[in-house]
Amino acid sequence: MPKARPYAVTFATLAFLLHAVPALADSQVRIVRLSDVQGTVQIDKNSGLGFERAFDNLPIVQGTQLRTLENGRAEVEFEDGSTLRITPDTTVVFNALSLSDGGSRLSSVNLVRGKAYVTWLGKSGDEFTLTFSGEKVDLHEAAHFRVSNSSGLAELASFKNAVDVTGPSGTVKVERNKEVAFDLSDNRKATVAKAFKSDPYDRWDEQADDYHQQYSKNNSTPYGYGASDLGYYGAYSSVPGYGLLWQPYFAGAGWDPFLDGAWSWYPGMGFLWASAYPWGWMPYYYGNWIYAPGYGWGWQPGGWNTWSGGIHYVGAAAASFHAPLPPSGGVNSAIVGRAGTSAENTSETKLVVDARSAGLGIPRGSYEDLRHFNKEVAKTGSVELRSAPQFAASSRTGAFGFSPLPSGAMGQAGHAASAGAGHSAGGMADHR
Repeated sequence: MPKARPYAVTFATLAFLLHAVPALADSQVRIVRLSDVQGTVQIDKNSGLGFERAFDNLPIVQGTQLRTLENGRAEVEFEDGSTLRITPDTTVVFNALSLSDGGSRLSSVNLVRGKAYVTWLGKSGDEFTLTFSGEKVDLHEAAHFRVSNSSGLAELASFKNAVDVTGPSGTVKVERNKEVAFDLSDNRKATVAKAFKSDPYDRWDEQADDYHQQYSKNNSTPYGYGASDLGYYGAYSSVPGYGLLWQPYFAGAGWDPFLDGAWSWYPGMGFLWASAYPWGWMPYYYGNWIYAPGYGWGWQPGGWNTWSGGIHYVGAAAASFHAPLPPSGGVNSAIVGRAGTSAENTSETKLVVDARSAGLGIPRGSYEDLRHFNKEVAKTGSVELRSAPQFAASSRTGAFGFSPLPSGAMGQAGHAASAGAGHSAGGMADHR
């Protein structure tokens, strides 16, 4: 394989390498992923701006607050693929995202109000703590549970394995499929039910878990966050002279991985790039993007010990390519490309995907076989997707304001090829 020469690293990457990497080494701070945003979700990054609009692929750091409004939901992915999901009218604070002296990941989250679902995989000695209304759950092994914190009442329902809840009144063991309720007006009196009550958001949580399990099962990387999205939105190909590269579906001629996204300010780290693409996490922080003539842009996995800061690629690129530069001052987020505009695909009955969308606007798990639709787009320039999403449980506002699909049950997605959008589908799409 020819050795790709370094071609460009933007100021933002240099700034990150100079400031963030020493911070990670000295204070053992971790960065996890805001992996799914639906409806109105807000984030406070301790930047002095208070709560701002949140969007997919924003880094979550220690001290971050995340809240949903009445129509909002969100998911946070940890490095091993464990998840925290929050429902409408919920606020959580990430009190700790750090490493122990022995290298174990330590995560502590406080549920200030609302409802959250935790799927903790319990890998490699990592520890997770969730506090809610004076009660605490310490996890050292796999668990899956729902917890809510409202006025006068706190509840925890365990879906997998037993969970110990510790508080001022002692420790309560909640066995699988059981639920405990704490009466905050009666000295936190704990009542354990024989079975947990179902909740309207249980199905959403279950579908999200199904998505991750289905599309990350072939993950060979050391990390779990973002792996399911790579499995759903694209595929690996062996590219002559370059080795194994991953490319998103619908990456036609003229597409590059930095067309759509945003610069977001983080204290001590400056502006970090957040990709607008639903798969846009792992390829922007590990490995390298490479432009292969005749094939297009592909991501080469690797560099697992280096968090590369978002805008990172090697080798020569197309003459028309220009990497986005961070803002020269201020702390406000800066939108790049189509990420900040309303999508054309806003119909409640159809979703039109063209040859340069690279998955933009397609909710994760919406259709069973994007590979098939990718071939259609390569032939015609665009494709019209119909029918209900497979995994989407509600109307969704995706990254940076896209609202492509309505609610619906799981099912096979139909399709109809529409007239071409004027783009020629090139890149790896022709080789799958």
